[in-house]
Amino acid sequence: MESTLKYDYSKFTDYDIHLFREGKHFKLWEKFGAFVLDEPAHSGVYFAVWAPNAKTVHISGTFNNWDKQQLILKVRDDGSGIWEGVVTTALPGDLYKFIILGANNEIYEKADPYARRSEPAPGTASVIWDNSYTWNDNVWMVKRKPFGFNKPMSTYEVHLGSWGRQPDNPEGFLSYRELAETLVPYVKEMGFTHVELMPVSEHPFYGSWGYQTTGYFAPTSRYGTPQDLMYLIECFHKEHIGVLLDWVPSHFPDDGHGLIFFDGTHLYEHEDKRKGFHPDWNSYIFNYGRFEVKSFLISSALYWLECFHIDGLRVDAVASMLYLDYSRKEGEWLPNIYGGNENLEAIQFLKELNERLYTEIPSTLTIAEESTSWPKVSKPTYDGGLGCGMKWMMGWMHDTLNYFKEEPFYRKYHQDKLTFSMWYAFSENFVLSLSHDEVVHGKSSLINKMPGDEWFKFANLRLMYGYMFTHSFPKLIFMGGEFGQTKEWNHDQSLDWHLLEHTPHKGLQQFVKDLNHLYTGEKSMHENDYNQEGFEWIDLNHRDDCILVWKRQGKNANDHLVIVGNFDQQTHIDFTVPVFQRNHYVELLSSDAEKYYGSGLLNTGLLKPDTNEETITDEDGNTTTVKKHSLKITIPPLSLIVLKPVLKLRRSKP
Repeated sequence: MESTLKYDYSKFTDYDIHLFREGKHFKLWEKFGAFVLDEPAHSGVYFAVWAPNAKTVHISGTFNNWDKQQLILKVRDDGSGIWEGVVTTALPGDLYKFIILGANNEIYEKADPYARRSEPAPGTASVIWDNSYTWNDNVWMVKRKPFGFNKPMSTYEVHLGSWGRQPDNPEGFLSYRELAETLVPYVKEMGFTHVELMPVSEHPFYGSWGYQTTGYFAPTSRYGTPQDLMYLIECFHKEHIGVLLDWVPSHFPDDGHGLIFFDGTHLYEHEDKRKGFHPDWNSYIFNYGRFEVKSFLISSALYWLECFHIDGLRVDAVASMLYLDYSRKEGEWLPNIYGGNENLEAIQFLKELNERLYTEIPSTLTIAEESTSWPKVSKPTYDGGLGCGMKWMMGWMHDTLNYFKEEPFYRKYHQDKLTFSMWYAFSENFVLSLSHDEVVHGKSSLINKMPGDEWFKFANLRLMYGYMFTHSFPKLIFMGGEFGQTKEWNHDQSLDWHLLEHTPHKGLQQFVKDLNHLYTGEKSMHENDYNQEGFEWIDLNHRDDCILVWKRQGKNANDHLVIVGNFDQQTHIDFTVPVFQRNHYVELLSSDAEKYYGSGLLNTGLLKPDTNEETITDEDGNTTTVKKHSLKITIPPLSLIVLKPVLKLRRSKP
């Protein structure tokens, strides 16, 4: 049957066109792309694409044997630049592309920017697809509310293609559905509250890890269908695990079938490379000042949240969006209208993005990867902020890793690297992250950043995780770090799960699991995460011994934990630690326990504080006598100890 085109159907109303051209249409996936029609008056597949400067647009696919001249779309007569038409013989599952004769008389074969599925790589065609799915995560969706900053949030960052591979085929990916059977129970068992998926939007170059996106509405076909991804997300939700997604509005690649030079002009990107090209990534920057592009991007973000039940977006490379001179030398960038280096259009876009997402889905969360001191990234737009919910605490990450790379003997000279973060901690809604970026490109794995022999490396890494989890703010660690992956992360290989056959790795994994349960189970560890009252340095006076003591405080005055960190390899007996109760204390957790591959120097049983009176004189010469409580404990080398008061003791019957 010969393919024919009809022009008597459109998904666009005049109001749709008005919103699109004003940059205010945020559900464009319902208008653009390919839609199977099954109506008495209309049958076939409706196609719509934006190409305002094209001379002609043809539709070509498996439904017409890829004939590039047979089926020509019709441009609307309202000046919107939208081409549309209904192909009567097209069917679900057919492949297609737009054949665009550009303003420069060049022909471009383009994938659909709004396609809901893409041909498996290395193919680049779009697929006619219906994303209908019967969801079974109603309990989660009904109960989820705007993120409470008094709730625990411990996130496991995952690259789906390399978390695991087929048992009998190291080159074979696990599918979304296979990951639902393996990854979901693992994340649940480890005690993480959230999982963050590195970009699953379609990307032609697998080695970009998804950060060179071409399909802003299409999950990658490498692991299955869109419905398979929905099933994976649903399985996480059934286990009460939130799903975050990396999303990349900062740049896109120059692949010929993608957005670049879409209709023979710089449609999605800037014409001037000084505004529109990323030298670091050899990619192109969106023109955030173009209203139709703004609608495209905000629609993409809302699409993942609404249609895939994603719980939040980690917005990639925000710093590169905010600064016109990001990674550029003098003469390689253009200032804004005031002569500054701020990208005013990107700033406005981020504000509108956050306002729209939080309006449409109040339970969502946007997390900015922003590495500079730009103010109020995670503050509301009405307060002059960008409106993101959270921001990665990059300064903490750099300082902490640099500190732990030092040999213990020299750490006393660098104590400020551990303590400095609390001086600016509450200027933003921070997240502590140890992400994939820290274990690639010659940076080595986390375990191999630690100094010393095997025992000391693992003791150091347990100590670093302990410091991280008892610090304020939500946590994020990258897959493999929880069991001490020894090699740098390689996207072409599975994680080295066989390492768990060895005691040090198994012990580290158990420690991270127990940290998660401590963090989520003890209110003092999370319910005051964003209040200064929730964290207090108790003792900073033992620099030479590299010992720090701090407190995590819950909202209840009696609910607190005392944490002792020994960042040197010396053992201390009868070390005096200040505490806050006359009550007995117990050692709730020690990173030196034998089950974690530690030396087993524990403080067992009930620990009774000593009480001393101390006279304090104020500025006016008035004196007050106060009671001070302290414990004498053993502190193992390179260890973290968590102490908890026992408020009630059971008395044995006479």
